[in-house]
Amino acid sequence: MAGALVAVLAGTVLFLSGWTLGRQSALTPGTPASEAQDFQPFWDTYRAVTDRYAGGSVDRKVLIDGAIKGMIAALGDPFSMYLTPEEYKASLQSIAGEFTGIGATIGTVDAKGTSNTCTTLGPDCRLAVVKTIPGSPAEKAQLQPGDVVTAIDGTALEGLTQDAALGKIRGAKDTAVRLTIVRAGGAPFVVEIVRAVIVQPEVETKTLAGGQVGYIKLVGFSDHAATDFAAAVKADVAAGQKLLVLDLRGNLGGFVTAARSIASQFLADGVVFWEQDAQGNQTEVGAQPGGAATNPSIKLVILVDGNTASASEIVAGALHDRGRAMLIGTKTYGKGTVQQWTQLEGDSGGFRLTIARWLTPHKVWIHKVGINPDVFVTTQPAKPGDDPVLAAGLAQLGVTQ
Repeated sequence: MAGALVAVLAGTVLFLSGWTLGRQSALTPGTPASEAQDFQPFWDTYRAVTDRYAGGSVDRKVLIDGAIKGMIAALGDPFSMYLTPEEYKASLQSIAGEFTGIGATIGTVDAKGTSNTCTTLGPDCRLAVVKTIPGSPAEKAQLQPGDVVTAIDGTALEGLTQDAALGKIRGAKDTAVRLTIVRAGGAPFVVEIVRAVIVQPEVETKTLAGGQVGYIKLVGFSDHAATDFAAAVKADVAAGQKLLVLDLRGNLGGFVTAARSIASQFLADGVVFWEQDAQGNQTEVGAQPGGAATNPSIKLVILVDGNTASASEIVAGALHDRGRAMLIGTKTYGKGTVQQWTQLEGDSGGFRLTIARWLTPHKVWIHKVGINPDVFVTTQPAKPGDDPVLAAGLAQLGVTQ
C-alpha cells in the first residue's frame, strides 16, 4: 500500500502496495488447441447467452468485461482486481501522489480498533481513518484518526473488499460522498464531504533535539516522493546531521522503484530486495549509486507501525537486514507482493495483477507476517502531543527531544 513504468524493475488505504505498470501483451486470437477442452464450457455459456438469452438485449462488451472481472476475482487475491476505465485512472492517480477524493488515508482495523491485514469487510474487519491530509476535504470535515466508516452513501460495507469500498469513496471533483462514522464507540453520525483534487505532500521534514536530529516523515512512494526525499536527505547531510529519523508510520506504500531509490539513499551498494516471479525465479534488486547518507557514521532509526506496508516494508526490511537502521514501534502490515497494472484495449479499463513476490535482503517473505521492530513501543501518549515511539527512536540515537 508496492512500481515502475515497465514491468519488473525497468520497475489501509491511500494505497496499499508495491506497484508496477505493465505493457500490453501480444494478442493470441482464438483458443489454443491444447486448451480447447478446458475452455469449452466457457464458450458454450457465452454462445448460449449471446444467442438464446430472452430477458433483454445483450451487450457483448458488458459480458466480456464481466468475464474478465470474474476471472481475476476467482484468484482470491485482494490485491488483484479488474478496474473500470474510471477506476483505473483514479487508482493510478492515487499512487502517483495526485488524485481526486476526500484526502484521507484509510486502512482496516479489527473489532477492537487494532490495525490488521484483513481484506473483506465485516464485524472484525472495519474501514477506519488513519489520517487526513492537511487542507483536504476530509480534514475540513473534521474526520479523525480511528474514525470507523460503517456505510458509504447509506449502504453498509459488510462483504465488500477494502478496495471496493475505497472505490466508492473516491469520485469526481465537486461531487459529494456521505460517510457514516462511528467515533470511539459512540453513536453513528453522517458526514457529507465534497471531493476535490488532492495533491499529497509526501515528504515532511524538521529538526529535533535542538537541531541535533534530522527528521523526515514519508507518507507516500510516488516518483515525486523519491525525488523530494533524496533532496531532504541531501540537505540534512549537507547541514552536518549525523542522526536521522525516518518516519514510515501510516505509509501504506506505492511504487517499487521509489522504494528502491529511497533505500539507496542509505545503501552504497548491495541488495535492496529480491523479486520472485511466477516461475520462482529470483532477481536481485540492488542499490542505486549516489545515495546521500551511505556513510555508516550517519545513524538512522525508522519508526514503523501496523500501517507501514508494502513499499514502506521494502525500505524498512532492506535497511534492517543490511544493518543500516533500527526499527522502532510495532509490527508492520505484512504485504510482500508486487502488482502490475495493465490497460486493456478500447474503453475496457484495465486490471492489476500480482506478478511477483518481494523478499528482504535475507530472503524473508513478510507477506501476512510483517516485520517485527527491534524496539517495541506500545505505550499510549500520556497527553496530546506526546509521541512515545519517536521518543524511543531518539533514545536509540542517544538524544532526548
